[in-house]
Amino acid sequence: MSVFLQWTNLHGAVTISVLFTAGFSPPRKMTTATRQEVLGLYRTIFRLARKWQAASGQMEDTIKEKQYILHEARTLFQKNRNLTDPDLIKQCIDECTARIEIGLHYQIPYPRPIHLPPMGLTPLRGRRLRTQEKLRKLSKPVYLKSHDEVS
Repeated sequence: MSVFLQWTNLHGAVTISVLFTAGFSPPRKMTTATRQEVLGLYRTIFRLARKWQAASGQMEDTIKEKQYILHEARTLFQKNRNLTDPDLIKQCIDECTARIEIGLHYQIPYPRPIHLPPMGLTPLRGRRLRTQEKLRKLSKPVYLKSHDEVS
């Protein structure tokens, strides 16, 4: 079974057509509770940026770090704006929470790097590069999941 939907604007200039077929459902919206949690995290980050003081105490460092916090938050929230999968949304929420807690604890807004040499993980079996890459990806902390994609 197929359903064909068509939308036009008031002037009739733009037409968007969508064909839904059996087995395909339109994207789900975020639940209200999840939306509130995400918006709360977004507000928390902006409050944190407003009150942020650099560990060095220098005004230039403070301004740079505040700008980094705001830019990073806007970039990641815009990138993940259209997520509909609850598991991916939960993963992003966990990453955001972890980065806030780490930033507050260590007094640095930047994600803490992981120190693994390029071929530093020994595979359990096989000697292929793909195994190494998979192990590196699995060993990446939750607070660095989106760091490589944005940087």
